Amino acid sequence: MSTENEGTAVPPAPSAPPVPVDAPAARTHQEHAAPDSGAPAAPGDRPSGYPGPSAQAPVPDPSAHGSAPGPAPAGSGSAPDASWPPPPPPGTPGPAFGGGAGPGAGGWGSSYQQPEPKARGGRGGLVAAVLAAALVAGGLGGGLGYTLARNNDDGTGSTTVSASTSGGDVKRDPGTVAAVAAKALPSTVTIEAESSSGEGGTGTGFVFDKQGHIVTNNHVVASAVDGGKLTATFPSGRKYDAEVVGNAQGYDVAVIKLKSAPSDLKPLTLGDSDKVAVGDSTIAIGAPFGLSDTVTTGIISAKNRPVASSDGTGSQASYMSALQTDASINPGNSGGPLLDAQGNVIGINSAIQSTGNGGFGTGQSGSIGLGFAIPINQATYVAQQLIKTGKPVYAKIGASVSLEDTSGGAQITDQGAGGSDPVESGGPADRAGLRPGDVITKLDDRVIDSGPTLIGEIWTHQPGDKVTITYERDGKERTVELTLGSRVGDN
Repeated sequence: MSTENEGTAVPPAPSAPPVPVDAPAARTHQEHAAPDSGAPAAPGDRPSGYPGPSAQAPVPDPSAHGSAPGPAPAGSGSAPDASWPPPPPPGTPGPAFGGGAGPGAGGWGSSYQQPEPKARGGRGGLVAAVLAAALVAGGLGGGLGYTLARNNDDGTGSTTVSASTSGGDVKRDPGTVAAVAAKALPSTVTIEAESSSGEGGTGTGFVFDKQGHIVTNNHVVASAVDGGKLTATFPSGRKYDAEVVGNAQGYDVAVIKLKSAPSDLKPLTLGDSDKVAVGDSTIAIGAPFGLSDTVTTGIISAKNRPVASSDGTGSQASYMSALQTDASINPGNSGGPLLDAQGNVIGINSAIQSTGNGGFGTGQSGSIGLGFAIPINQATYVAQQLIKTGKPVYAKIGASVSLEDTSGGAQITDQGAGGSDPVESGGPADRAGLRPGDVITKLDDRVIDSGPTLIGEIWTHQPGDKVTITYERDGKERTVELTLGSRVGDN
């Protein structure tokens, strides 16, 4: 897999129906319509790219919201809606608020007529008695409710019974996202890198040891390697100048060191990425689009995902057998820790798969739930080598393979890089009998589908490790064991 490195106005409320009247005399004033002034009604209150470096904050992409036109405002001169009020059911009186009197009689604004009294029988008397009892019961309940509310009145005029304003102390148990974040955030930094020409960006890193070493991605600090400027800012606001100790472009790992490092640094606990399982919870910390100290969550979506990533500048790509996560990772998350549910670092956020075009006018793509992290077991080995010697050490088989995207395996090329031999004389592949044209299909029990996959898988090992290579030659499958060699530096 190849990736890139990191109102409308509210419609007026419908006109309310007229206020009910109690007697015909009160209706006489309402039957005379007010002259239409023509003035409008007064409006009411209206109620995979590298996920870094970047210094831009995201701007939400607004969505258009339409709205259906509301009823005509009062005084507009429009005819009233003939469907309001609804007609009374047959045989029942019309509405008391200025409605008709009887079935089919009158309409909105017609005169009020007293309905004729109906004959009362024994059954009607019983109904009336039941209704009277219900009214008495209702009145009794209302009276009791009022009395109780009055007795609880605190003198402020309110009859609302107040609850306690304190919910007690909030306890965040170990393993909750809030607890993990609270512990890890003080040991993460936002890195600002600037080249000698003033170009640069923002990324993330985390405290590796008490001596002031910070682990991050190579592509976060690459612009500051030769005479540039680096700063690291903690969530507390403390800001330190820093310098590059070593960087590994192929691994996409770098180590910087704080100048005048404080004595109270707390390194993050490192986990075991080999023991991570698909479905495990993940927590990512970073500075997406420059928003420092951002925490997102997800799960491990896949392991051993072959990823070849590039920042799009044409420089050498990085290869990894990555942890895939759906925790939101965006430009600026690069170099930040990927944590498990206990707060242990299991990876370094490094790349994202994107849809190509960035949103928000930035030209950078954002998270679509496909983030990739360098396993911490590999990153720890690389960081230790960089602290010790300043240079990366890579495991190798001593053969050049095609970097084209295929599905059939990693083929040893007929010619090596820069005109060198495709199989290094006396190297591991040569001693194992591998030749140009051989197609490597497995390394140990890992299926190899392309050259980048093979490179990423080899780099999860250390020089001196013994591995089993399965390859095809002339249509026949063969197996051979070899001991990995070493290469120092990126060149």
